[in-house]
Amino acid sequence: MIVGLTGGIGSGKTTVLNFFKEFQNVAVYIADVEAKILMNSSPIIREKLINSFGEQAFIDQDINRVFLSKIVFNDRQKLQALNAIVHPEVAIHFKNFVNKNKDKVYILYENAILFETKNDRFCDCVITVYAALEERISRIIKRDATSREAILDRMKNQFSDKKKMIQSHYVIDNNSLNYTKEEIHRIHNFLT
Repeated sequence: MIVGLTGGIGSGKTTVLNFFKEFQNVAVYIADVEAKILMNSSPIIREKLINSFGEQAFIDQDINRVFLSKIVFNDRQKLQALNAIVHPEVAIHFKNFVNKNKDKVYILYENAILFETKNDRFCDCVITVYAALEERISRIIKRDATSREAILDRMKNQFSDKKKMIQSHYVIDNNSLNYTKEEIHRIHNFLT
């Protein structure tokens, strides 16, 4: 079984994910982490990124995140172009991960833009992590040392919380850590 885990930036997906990692019978796949690894290691992605964004897309052998972020978070078409390059390779990688972890009760597939990329179609059910907007902004400012304006720009590229919650089987309100942990255990017990 594949269980999607999503939520807006700053909602606390990583916190929720770490609680799920405590269960020995669950395999966890973090799409964003794997995408970053593949962006640095896949010759296919590298060639396509250079063709689309220029040689500046890489510094030495590593992806130039600052350069690409400035481009894609201010231009929806460039963001779609980046996603069209990276997401198919991540999808192949994920399929291999699923095959290697068939012994697990379920695979937790964390993807911040699960619905936006229509990857929810691969999931048997979806969990959305929710936190109040101001709490999310506060968390991101502390975590990334970035501006409120930059955060709101990034949020514009994601579906609203309401849209994600309507499409989800479970919603975890991540404003209280104790409640969050209880919800995770409840959902895990139901899924298993």
